Amino acid sequence: MINKYETIFIINPEYTEEDTQSLIEKIKNIIETSGELENVDEWGKRKLAYPIDDHNDGYYVLIEFGAKSSLPQELERIYRITDGIIKYIIIKKDN
Repeated sequence: MINKYETIFIINPEYTEEDTQSLIEKIKNIIETSGELENVDEWGKRKLAYPIDDHNDGYYVLIEFGAKSSLPQELERIYRITDGIIKYIIIKKDN
């Protein structure tokens, strides 16, 4: 069964534009391999509500996707080990 999810992740603001786009493509490819990418919305650089790892800004990206329940666990594991992602969340949406 396919569930609907959305994930928001924040990329280190010190990354170059090329590095940021490369990281976004990496996450998109992971989702497309095991699920169905629906929408990618780059919010751009914004001020954080509170400092994270001495950063006051971050590059926000929202991705909506459909997948089996195993993909969010794998995606979370990848977020944790990927340099450059300073914060993330994955939410299951109501179908």
